[in-house]
Amino acid sequence: MTAPSETVPLSPQALERRRRMVAHVANSHQEATDWDLRFWQSRTPQERLSALTALRNDLKAIHAGKTDFDWEDD
Repeated sequence: MTAPSETVPLSPQALERRRRMVAHVANSHQEATDWDLRFWQSRTPQERLSALTALRNDLKAIHAGKTDFDWEDD
């Protein structure tokens, strides 16, 4: 079986996202927490806000049309 990226060309947005992606493999929950804290503290306020906005937009898209989803920004 081939990976999707081997059969379907990636969009420019996907290629850019892949270029910027940062990952870490932790050996414990504490190590993961420590790494995560250092990572986000090393980002600018604008980068942190952008990440939060992207996550919020993803959640809104995932929960679109669900009647029991009561998170609104009004």
